[in-house]
Amino acid sequence: MPARQLSFKAMGSPCELHLHAESQARFEAFAEAALAEVARLERKYSRYLEGSLTSQINASAGDPNGIELDDETASLLDYAALAWEQSGGLFDISSGVLRRAWNFRSGRLPSPEEIEALRPLVGWDKLRWQRPQLVLPLAGMQLDFGGYVKEYAADRVAAQCRELGLRHGLVDLGGDLAVVGPHPDGSPWRVGIRHPRAPEGAIASLALAAGGIATSGDYERCLVANGQLYSHILNPKTGWPVPGLASVTVAASHCLIAGTASTIAMLKGKRGPAWLDRLGLPSLRVDTDGNASGPLASRSRKPSTSWTAPTRRPC
Repeated sequence: MPARQLSFKAMGSPCELHLHAESQARFEAFAEAALAEVARLERKYSRYLEGSLTSQINASAGDPNGIELDDETASLLDYAALAWEQSGGLFDISSGVLRRAWNFRSGRLPSPEEIEALRPLVGWDKLRWQRPQLVLPLAGMQLDFGGYVKEYAADRVAAQCRELGLRHGLVDLGGDLAVVGPHPDGSPWRVGIRHPRAPEGAIASLALAAGGIATSGDYERCLVANGQLYSHILNPKTGWPVPGLASVTVAASHCLIAGTASTIAMLKGKRGPAWLDRLGLPSLRVDTDGNASGPLASRSRKPSTSWTAPTRRPC
């Protein structure tokens, strides 16, 4: 029985559900619940929606009383605090304010003065977070959950499907993948990893039977100026991208962990592969010359226009 599929757009990305349901009616019930959960999280955490909780948090910047947060958001903030600490301050959800200087559609590099003007507003350690109260002490500070809420949403949808009785499926939110369960015969999902320098093809094909997988790269949103590519993944300490890696793919027990690890590795640049090796998570790293390394590199292939895979294609 082939998986039933639903394509949709959410969180600014093309998304897909691949679910083995015994009937179309059951598939539609699972899909409806999944879409509702993704929409709920987007409404709650999108920085682009005026009424979102993220917008309310950012509007509270400069208020010494701060804002009281619910348990779900508190847990996401606790996770961000842990990721900030374990990354040496590189994973920092207060760094979204740097986008005021970086416009990746303009083709123009920000000036050093523009970056320096924003740096005082960046820094998780400047926040006052004591559950359930959050204070952004400086007017103009911002939090951005965009760096990990999509991965969190993929995990939430997969868990919700299992709670509703689904045993076999895959959730794909813009290339962030979470497994509900393997195919009914026990075989894993086959996932194609896009080549960062030949996006019409794939650099690797991976088997995924449980957990999640995520990729961070310099090719989705970038700026090319003076012949140099600048990634949208910005070092919060400098306000500038870190050269060295074109993409990092990580597999982990949860999509959220995979996405955080891949982002941190990108931010570490040339030091990222060694950090991932110490972490012990299966990974595929591609440098800016297109060379692949890591435990998953043995499954990599040269770019081929005869085997295409938009983002990460399961089958």
